[in-house]
Order: sequence, then structure tokens, then C-alpha cells
Amino acid sequence: MTSLESGLHRRTLLAGVAGFGAAAALPAAVAHAATGPAEAAPSGRHPSNWPDPEPYGLADTRLDLWPREDNSFVLPLELRPRDEERGQVWMRDTYVNCFVVDGRPVYVATGTTRVPGLQAAAPWNDGIFVWVSPSLKGPWRLVDTTGIRPGAERGKVWSPEFAGENRPGRTVVAPWQEYWYDDQFGKRGEVWAPELHYFRDTWYIVACMGDHSRKVGSFLLVSEGGIEGPYRLVEGNHDKPFGDPFIGGPKFIEPGAYHHIDGSLYSEGDDAWLVLHNDLYARFRDDMEDIVPTTNLPKFQQAPYSPEPYREGVYVFRYAGKYYLVQTAWDWTSVNPDGSTRYAYDTGGPGRTQYQYDAVVAVADTLEGPYSERWTAGVGIGHNNFFTDHHGGLWATFFRNPNFGYWSDASRIGQAAVPGVVRLEWTGPAQHRLYVQRRNHGHTISG
Repeated sequence: MTSLESGLHRRTLLAGVAGFGAAAALPAAVAHAATGPAEAAPSGRHPSNWPDPEPYGLADTRLDLWPREDNSFVLPLELRPRDEERGQVWMRDTYVNCFVVDGRPVYVATGTTRVPGLQAAAPWNDGIFVWVSPSLKGPWRLVDTTGIRPGAERGKVWSPEFAGENRPGRTVVAPWQEYWYDDQFGKRGEVWAPELHYFRDTWYIVACMGDHSRKVGSFLLVSEGGIEGPYRLVEGNHDKPFGDPFIGGPKFIEPGAYHHIDGSLYSEGDDAWLVLHNDLYARFRDDMEDIVPTTNLPKFQQAPYSPEPYREGVYVFRYAGKYYLVQTAWDWTSVNPDGSTRYAYDTGGPGRTQYQYDAVVAVADTLEGPYSERWTAGVGIGHNNFFTDHHGGLWATFFRNPNFGYWSDASRIGQAAVPGVVRLEWTGPAQHRLYVQRRNHGHTISG
């Protein structure tokens, strides 16, 4: 697999949506929190690592680590009929990547979307949509699925609705992925956090059935054609998601239904791995129809926080010979003994408030680790992926979590749940960190 990502020019779809805006537009609490440790001077042609907040586990909330108008923008994705009133695609868990196909870059975008009439992507949604583009700046078009399902909504490549396409020897939707109903929620079953990958000249989608599904967990689809599909479910997911069930998730999830969520795919050469939350990963079989069976899934060797918070949206990105383990953790605020605000990757409890949904990153020489201590790579950009464009530029996605956090402010809810990208910077082979592009540390996005 060749994974790249493209250069871009900023384009605004709605006023005030393209970037996070100037520092003055951010909450006073953020501006106050932006002081942090002193900056290190750039070393040579690479920017320098910032000293980390101490003790380990505190969050770095400085404004330079937020997406801003000078380093980020919202992708101008083609609108579906459901998007026209908002004027923009509503999306969580934004995923963007670039692959070289027949010698040309192909940019892809997907994510968690909702159905008309619902405020969230639950208790049900209607599947996975895919957009493609020749460059990061567009034009972004819904993938053409009309040859597969004439008359159906364009761009939808998989949905629980497609259960009627199952045939002997070919499963598109497993029974545990189908819609179902109960007295508490009515219609139930949603798909979360899809990722699209091009591996061994074949398109794959790894995704997760969400909390309101009969079984909650990750699965893999394989295309029998092009990027538009048609997709079918791999054999290892006919009866259940990947991995074994365990106790987790909201209280309304039935015992035995909760598996490991937020599946991601990492490939290198002819080998591929499934990456899951809870520090877990697994190698795929050579035929990609299941993961290699094992008594216990292996774990990444990490330097945990104390206490270790809930983490999700795990993604592995390889750059300059290093492995970057990208994870999402909530920054919780509380009050220090001196009355100042404490920002930390902590657990919930009395006196703590969810503040931002951050991307924390660790680096290692091998896939399994051991990984370095984590650092805050970007504020509010959680549940994302890192990628490189076809010019070698570094990027991360973001969506601005509409639950809790800064963007839950009612006056800014229109700027939440967006398909955003933000430029990253690398601190070089001696320091090997990736951050959201900080001010005065690189190129800005031209208008």
C-alpha cells in the first residue's frame, strides 16, 4: 500500500467554519491555558519539541496546538440531499487518506454520518458513504455507486439496509449487523468510524457497529470491484466482530454483546494488522478473511498515564522509519489547590469536566513498541488519522466533537461534526515528534 496525502488551499464553505479562527475567538479559558511550558528554540531546519507539562498525564492546551485558520480547513465534500439545509456534510470520526492507484493519487474521505431527523448518528444510521478527489483541495465527489444500485442514494457503499443482497457463499450484512427494534430506542443499529484502505490492489473498509447494535465491535469489508464496491463482509465477521466480548460500553448494551471497537487497519509491504482500542492489535491472515487466531490478542507496549483514561480511535502511522501510535483521550478539567485550572488526561469523577477531545501520540522503532511517553499532538482533533499527501505534506483529520468540549457551546454547534484537515509538522530525525503545525513553525494555508 502506498499512503500519501495532498497539499491544499483553504476554502470556506460556511462563514467561520474553515478553521478554529484567531486566538481571540477562542474561549478565555483556552487563552489562559495556552501559557504552558516555555517553548524550545527551533533546531536547524526542523522545529523543536516542546517541553511536556509535568507531571506526565497533564494536557498541553496551548493555542498553537489547535486547528486554526492558518493551518486547517474543512473539506468541500459534495453535498447529499440531506446536507443541503446545513450546507455542509455532518460527520464524526473524519477519515481522509491518499493512495496511488495506476500511478495517480486518489484521495478518499469517509466518516460517521447521521440520517435526516436525528441529531446524532444513533440509535441508528444508514451506512457508509465515500467521497473521492484528485487532490486534497477537491473537487470532492461522492463515489459513483449507481452502476451497483441504480436509483439508490449515490455514494453509499455499505449499509445494514443491504442485508437483502446476501446470497449463499456471499454475506454483505451479517445478522448481528442488521437493524433491530426495542421499546427503549425503537429502531437500532449504527455503523461508526469507517476507514478506507487500498492494500494489494484491493479496496478494504474497516468499521465498527456502534453501541445500539446487536453486537458492538469492529469488522472488515472487501470490495469485489473498485472503490465503489460492491463490498462483502469477510468470513471472520459472519458471526461476530473481531476479538472476544468483554464488559464495556453503556449500561444498555446486553451482556456478551460488547467487543473491541474503533477498528483500524495498518499495512506494511504484504502484511496487514488490525488495530483496536484497549492497546490491542492482531495480524490479518494472508487471505484477509480473518485475523490470525490467538488465545489473547497482543498489546502495544505503552507508557500509560496514572490513572489510565479511556482511549479510543487508535491509529498507527509510519513516517521516516518510526511508528506513531495515535490515540484519543479526553482532557478533563479540575481545580488545583491554588485555585487554578488543572487540565489532564484523567478519568471522570466529582469536580471533573470533559474539556477537549485530544489526539495524544507516542513513537516507537517497531510496531509493537515499546512506545515513548505520549504527548499532546493536537487539541480537539481526537478520533482522527494522520496521513501524507502526494507531495509529502503531513496532515491530520479532525471533526470537532459535538458532545461536551468547546464545540458543544450552543453558539458554535454549527461548527461541530465537520470533515476537517489540519497540517502537521515533524520535528526531525533527532526528535521525531508530530504536532499540529504551530504558528511561525511552517507554511500557512493560502487563500
